[in-house]
Amino acid sequence: MAVRLFAFTCGWLEGELSYLMEGGSGKVALPIPAYLIEHPKGTALFDTGMHPDCQHDPAGRVSRRVMQLFSFNYHPGEEIGARLQAVGRDPGRIDIVINSHFHFDHVGGNAQVPNATMIVQRREWEAGMDPQAAARRGFDRRDFDLGHKRLLLDGEYDVFGDGSVVCLPTYGHTPGHQSLKVRLASGDIVLAADSCYFCRTLRERRLPQNVFDRAAMLASLDRLVNLETSGARIFFGHDAEFWKTVPQAPTAIV
Repeated sequence: MAVRLFAFTCGWLEGELSYLMEGGSGKVALPIPAYLIEHPKGTALFDTGMHPDCQHDPAGRVSRRVMQLFSFNYHPGEEIGARLQAVGRDPGRIDIVINSHFHFDHVGGNAQVPNATMIVQRREWEAGMDPQAAARRGFDRRDFDLGHKRLLLDGEYDVFGDGSVVCLPTYGHTPGHQSLKVRLASGDIVLAADSCYFCRTLRERRLPQNVFDRAAMLASLDRLVNLETSGARIFFGHDAEFWKTVPQAPTAIV
């Protein structure tokens, strides 16, 4: 069986483009993606979206800062557990959850895949475990410190040992942000997550207002360009126009 990749939309946020991209203006709608990877050796999720509590009481789940920055368009049935069940996958049988980083819209569904091993960069985990660092970065341990088995990475990691699913460090947005390269029959796809919010982020090098390390994030964008030049397709983190072109599960990405 070849590797298969499926995309899910786990709700939407709306925020000011000026916060998310230097020089931007106006409101922008932001899809919240999660991805299912099916490999002969197991199943993996790349990110898990927002916690279901954000559907009815986001203020009780996220920080005041997040509430000031974003409005929520997120409804029952859009959480990752329901998305998986809707396409006949059992959340309890997901083997691996690969978190790009620890922001609320990328790890909020981790609790719904309780039997998965969590794969994350060590520096992200350490920042999440440091109360002061976690507060500065907007991390909430309720989202990710849930007793999952953990595999902490120090750089690149070949998830299934055959080069088909590879974690790529793309630091800068947060201390240990990572992206994921998936090799399909048609070629490589790089799930950039928040190393690159929008296509314009990559083309114009216009970063968000608030990043952990600007130089590292710019270097990560350079890495994405090199991968793209080598033939990979980049899947941007929260680009609504790009997202219109992405097939949604149960249709596989090819």
